[in-house]
Amino acid sequence: MTVSHITTHILDTAAGKPAEGVSVRLEARGAEGWTEIGSGTTDADGRVKNLGPEKSDAGDYRIEFATGEYFEREGVESFFPFVTLAFSLRNPEQHYHVPLLISPFAYSTYRGS
Repeated sequence: MTVSHITTHILDTAAGKPAEGVSVRLEARGAEGWTEIGSGTTDADGRVKNLGPEKSDAGDYRIEFATGEYFEREGVESFFPFVTLAFSLRNPEQHYHVPLLISPFAYSTYRGS
């Protein structure tokens, strides 16, 4: 399996475990707006390693996570049906890892490595 230039993982901080089975979509912003360039589903470790291309150009990107579907499957009421994280890829030589920490009524993120 090829690891993409942009990767992610999701941790369910309320349950204290990786969020498995979450649909994730990666988009890039171009002159015509946002275009999907990759998608996947988190594995048992909450990771999507092959989310998009092996190399990405500098620019703006966003990842959308289907968090509402995940919590519904878990039988947990939640507030956010989706979480969308937008970020700027400035250095195409670096790997970009964008983690998401979720709970039913909150989320946070950071630039990982």
